[in-house]
Amino acid sequence: MAARPIQTTRSNGRSKRPSCIFCDSGLAAYLAKWSSPDTLQSGAMGGAIFENFVVSEMVKGYQNAGKEPFIYYYRDKDAKEIDIVLERDGQLSPMEIKKTAQPGSQLTRTFKVLDKSGLRRGMGAVLCMAEQLGALDRENLIVPVWMV
Repeated sequence: MAARPIQTTRSNGRSKRPSCIFCDSGLAAYLAKWSSPDTLQSGAMGGAIFENFVVSEMVKGYQNAGKEPFIYYYRDKDAKEIDIVLERDGQLSPMEIKKTAQPGSQLTRTFKVLDKSGLRRGMGAVLCMAEQLGALDRENLIVPVWMV
């Protein structure tokens, strides 16, 4: 069951297609032939594997609590992306995933595209390697991945 991909919705502004997230990021690294932690840490796919890990942990957390996660990936025709859009209680909370300990506020610029959705935009976040919970500004948090 660990190899079962999680399907999320990818939106490119006009059509939606499923995106697969591996429940076991170790298996995903193995299948991609990334054989050592050092290679994974500094390799070109390190960020993608990290992103996969964070999304799968979020989904598993919801499922373990008996809840259905409404998690989406956003990309529009202008290539603006949001790694996670969490829909809950009539609002959309955007999240960016970065393999850094010191994220900058530029990472949240694309969050404003959600203002056109018709739903309220909730608190945004950058999920990263920071040691402590913090704030980028009044609308966006810095969330360590160990809290996910």
